[in-house]
This record gives sequence, structure tokens and C-alpha cells, in this order.
Amino acid sequence: MPQPPAGRRGAGARVLLATALSVTALPATAACSVQDEPRPRWFSASATPTGASPAGERPARSGAGLTEAQAQAALITAVDLGEPWGPTRGARTWRDGLLKATTQDRDCQRLLDVLYTEEPFGAPAGPRATVAFDDADSDAQLRYHVAAHPSAEVDRALAWLKSLPGKCGEFTAATARGSVQTVQVGDMPLPPVGDARQALRVTLTGETEEGELTYLTMDLAAVRVGEEAITLTNAGLDEVHEEVTRQTAELGAQRLSEIRKQGEARI
Repeated sequence: MPQPPAGRRGAGARVLLATALSVTALPATAACSVQDEPRPRWFSASATPTGASPAGERPARSGAGLTEAQAQAALITAVDLGEPWGPTRGARTWRDGLLKATTQDRDCQRLLDVLYTEEPFGAPAGPRATVAFDDADSDAQLRYHVAAHPSAEVDRALAWLKSLPGKCGEFTAATARGSVQTVQVGDMPLPPVGDARQALRVTLTGETEEGELTYLTMDLAAVRVGEEAITLTNAGLDEVHEEVTRQTAELGAQRLSEIRKQGEARI
């Protein structure tokens, strides 16, 4: 598999080393935590849910769905991620330049479409909340969604994602500008959180019109918690840390579980 230039790897490696040297305990209130697993430094001690619904507010579906305010409260924050993450400055140019691509295989094309739209489960059946962050060191971008979806549809989509390393392990795709990308798809294990989960690491390797190497890494992770689903992407042309993806999915599932419990307690 092609690797990014050594200069690109250095800064990210230093960040990862720092995370290994400074950790905090998992939140004690987590509903589905991995016991005794350390928390990297880019996750703060405020990992327990911070948002509660306004007084008297009720879930959209009895015992299952969240209100829009609860979906917003279930999002991760810049405080959770810590430095060097901060609010996004806007969509990256590689989204249109590399992810708007076509290939012959139906499943592989669907994967490319999902990477671009960030909607593996289709249109939400209820409230949706979204947030995005940028890594100031590596220029990676993390985008995070919480939305209501029927659990059966989510589980079918997760099973399809799980099949993709076998169906689309390596293929080629043509961008809108005509450049050819070599796409590699691999499985990414997630902590045992939520009711169901799946994650992939996808790399797209090619060249610009000027002959410069492009190397995009994109993690796609999805977790179902009851009738809601978390979708997150962590991507960039430089270092992209799998641990950021895993820990974000874990924290997000814990927070969403707690927000759901708060909503059910008000019924």
C-alpha cells in the first residue's frame, strides 16, 4: 500500500506520542464503556453527557426517538476533542476533487457516494444534528452526525459496510477531472459500544494534473444506539489517526446512550 511522504507523517506521529503520555479515565457514567481503557489526551474529562432537554420536552417517538434539542446535546464538542482540534473552516477541496468519482462496480460506486454524502443510512426518519472540526496540525477534518433511522435499515447498511473489504478491497475510480484513483478498503475494529457498529478505512491514491502524488485517507464509522445512529468521518491528505476515529465513536455512543436514557426517564 502506498504511504504518505515521511514529512507528512512526522507531525501526526508527534501528536500521537503526546496522546500516549497523557490520558484520563473513562467516564464513570458511560452505559457501554470498555473497562479500564485509557482516554487519549485529545479527549477531555468532560466526556460525560453535558446536554439535557429543556424542561417538559418529550421524545419524538415514545421510548425511542430524540428531539432536535436532544440530538444536538448528543454531539461531541471541540472541548471533548481538545487541541489541535477546533471548529471547521469549511469543507475541504478534496471532497469534490477526489470523492466525486465513478467506478464500474455497483457496491464500490455506492461506497464512493456514501463517503461523499456521509449518509450510509439514507435520509433520516427524524431529528438530525451535525458538527465538524478541523485538526490545525494535520489539516484533517472530522465530521459527526446524529440522526434517527429505523434500526432494521441501519443494521442492513452496517452489514453492507462490513462486506465491502471483501467486495471492494481494491478498485480504481475516475474523478470528475479525469484523474484515476486507486481505492483500497479495509475493516477498522471499533470498541464494543452501541447496539451495532461498523467502520472502514479507505485510501485513495493518485496524481494531480501536475504529476503530484495525492494520498487521501478517510475513516468512516457508524454506530447504532436504539433508533438513532452516529455517523462520523475522519479524513485528510496528511496523518489521519485511527485512535481519533475509535475514541470519537466510543465517546459519541456513550453520550447518545445517556441522552436517550434522560429522554426515556421523562416519559
